[in-house]
Amino acid sequence: MTKRRVVVTGLGCIAPVGNTVAESWSNLLAGNSGIDTIKSFDASAFACKFAGEVKGFDITQYISEKEARHMDRFIHLGMAAAMQAVQDSGLKTGDALSPEEATRIGCNIGSGIGGLPMIEETHAELVNRGPRRVSPFFVPASIINMISGHVSIKYGFQGPNIAVVTACTTGLHAIGLSARMIEYGDADVMVAGGAESTVSPLGIGGFAAARALSTRNDDPRTASRPWDKDRDGFVLGEGAGVVVLEEYEHAKARGAKIYAEVSGFGMSADAYHMTAPNVDGPRRSMSMALANAGINADEVQYLNAHGTSTPLGDLNETNAIKNTFGDHAKKLVVNSTKSMTGHLLGGAGGIESVFTVLALHHQKSPPTINIFNQDPECDLDYCANVARDLKIDVAVKNNFGFGGTNGTLVFKRV
Repeated sequence: MTKRRVVVTGLGCIAPVGNTVAESWSNLLAGNSGIDTIKSFDASAFACKFAGEVKGFDITQYISEKEARHMDRFIHLGMAAAMQAVQDSGLKTGDALSPEEATRIGCNIGSGIGGLPMIEETHAELVNRGPRRVSPFFVPASIINMISGHVSIKYGFQGPNIAVVTACTTGLHAIGLSARMIEYGDADVMVAGGAESTVSPLGIGGFAAARALSTRNDDPRTASRPWDKDRDGFVLGEGAGVVVLEEYEHAKARGAKIYAEVSGFGMSADAYHMTAPNVDGPRRSMSMALANAGINADEVQYLNAHGTSTPLGDLNETNAIKNTFGDHAKKLVVNSTKSMTGHLLGGAGGIESVFTVLALHHQKSPPTINIFNQDPECDLDYCANVARDLKIDVAVKNNFGFGGTNGTLVFKRV
């Protein structure tokens, strides 16, 4: 069976650096951080008091206030990003779709954790006011697959309706697996990505207890500093990134604009440790994605890294890149947009895939900000502190997650 080509025809993004794709991209290129002291709750008693929060977001610009009341914030963010992507793609929706067309469009928008704030609030209601005060909307407001569910209902998309849950690799896996569905004929179009909103007492408290978070409370905007010698942990972020994936001939036939082609996808497991990384798993993920794309390592110009700003993770990814790309690793531009957004967990692969596609489309690498004193063991070109014009024909995107789950996408110009 001949594999069908898959292209990106729509982008949507709600991020700490902007509530639209254009605003987010502009702030990234300018090196503007979206990280600041937490405003959504009183974090004064926590070891980490800052995060990458979405600012000025109004869900009623997308859906009614009545609908919004029955959803956790991660669903709000995911729906908004999906609606942006669908609008950007120019797809027909609802009654404009024929019955056959409707069955060929699906949704796969995941989350690493789901409705944690709603769970916290409902538990407090249960404890303080009793079981009769638990909302009948609690479960559908909190569970992860409801972004895909709501998007499919809103637009009448009757194709595959699923959600991936693979920790910090969620958004990337959702995009890669959706591309495979199109390649092998299960759908012609997939709306895919990831969303997360866990900047909450349990979210911050849990990651802080695991000593995963930066505690640079005196200077939050410089706290996320991938590959800097003084990095001390990641910064939690929230938001959503969604892409519209489409079979190439289908996109051409309707005159869609094409941002990039999804040419390769790889997955692997470390089979090593719950939270600590190893080099071989990410190396195999990257190698599998390149092989799947039919691309040699020396054909890649840009790599949007997982790059979380953790002492172990950044060095591990650097070594995995070296093992995958050999001598060509030194010629790559490797970039972490988490330096500005923080780590969106299940949403990371969503927004970062959007940013990777934009880098390819606009031929620019965003900077990795806050590299003040580059770790000598992390010795690649990380596009430190200033954006750069860059000829990009092939771009690679990595994400890795707790449980040793790894994913890599390869995008190329069309």
